Amino acid sequence: MIGYYDYTVILTYISLASSVLGMFFACGVCGGTPHPEYAMVCLMVSGLCDMFDGKIARTKKNRTEAEKKFGIQIDSLCDVICFGVLPSVIGYSIGMNCWIDMPVLILFPLCAVIRLAYFNVAEEERQQKTDDVRKVYEGLPVTSVSLILPFLYSFRKDIGNDIFPAVYGLTLFVIAVAFITRFKVKKPSFKTMLWFVALGGIEFIWLLYKTKIK
Repeated sequence: MIGYYDYTVILTYISLASSVLGMFFACGVCGGTPHPEYAMVCLMVSGLCDMFDGKIARTKKNRTEAEKKFGIQIDSLCDVICFGVLPSVIGYSIGMNCWIDMPVLILFPLCAVIRLAYFNVAEEERQQKTDDVRKVYEGLPVTSVSLILPFLYSFRKDIGNDIFPAVYGLTLFVIAVAFITRFKVKKPSFKTMLWFVALGGIEFIWLLYKTKIK
């Protein structure tokens, strides 16, 4: 079969599957009623998978150049869907469905695509010069939405269902701009990533409590 299917890419594939399921939930395909809160959980699962897929891939010491390049490409392609398309689909499902909302819903995945395509080129050039692990990012990493947006959504009822779509849309716009803005973000160490996982766990419990997910 075309492609690679070893353990180095399994988390990436799981991340994609989770985001597609999240779109089904957001659109009401599963059961007929939209469940954006379930979609937010899927977004968090995708973020968790993406956080560790690179580290797991690097444990295979005999990876070929083709496998490395495939890993870079497949990770970015899945990230576009998980952290670019899914948040926009959720936005549509919660009420961003009039013509004035469309530019933001389109801009968000577009900025994610631009960022990830730029990263692919820069990362391939960097790997041709050194095998060292990247230490900094330029701009806001797309994975960050897996923590930002579920936390924001947990306050949907507090903000008000009528106002929340506008707040969500403004947040998408700010994040989209941050995706393609030049500023340095230190790549988290493994210890810091564990803290993010713990934070995500707390946020997940908070989301369950605030949205009454059953």
